Amino acid sequence: MYGRRLSKADPRVDAYGCIDELTAALGLARSLSTDKFISDEIFAAQKDLIVVMGELATAPGDRKRYVKDGFQLTTAEMVDRVTAAIFELEKDKSLYPKDWVIPGGTKVSAALDFARTSCRRAERHITAFSSGEDEFNPEILRYLNRLSDFCWILARYAEKRSLTSG
Repeated sequence: MYGRRLSKADPRVDAYGCIDELTAALGLARSLSTDKFISDEIFAAQKDLIVVMGELATAPGDRKRYVKDGFQLTTAEMVDRVTAAIFELEKDKSLYPKDWVIPGGTKVSAALDFARTSCRRAERHITAFSSGEDEFNPEILRYLNRLSDFCWILARYAEKRSLTSG
């Protein structure tokens, strides 16, 4: 942001690059889904990730300007929205298998499982990046942690929906 030049090897570039990859993985899942609930939830997460990516792409010295220019920062409310969606899905105990999940039950669930692993990788890379950052927003890591859980439960929901509608 704001014309700053960084090496492609810079940890900041890696951090927001991981989020870009995650957004694309979620886009794949959304493009495969015919279920409105799943598509809407994925789209909401993609919009949240644009906020996360923008914040990561902004140097700490530019943060005040970023907010003044009308850009949003990652918030506890974003985390709470994802957490509430997880809690709602978790009411259906049948979404929890008795054994390990092997991705690939359906195209949508496989794409969501891929997005989940992309999210976990992003969380690991951003955790490493954040240790060297002054004033790092901890809501970013909280959001990614909850989003990966959400991708998992949403994948199980997608598998169940395919069994009941097919």
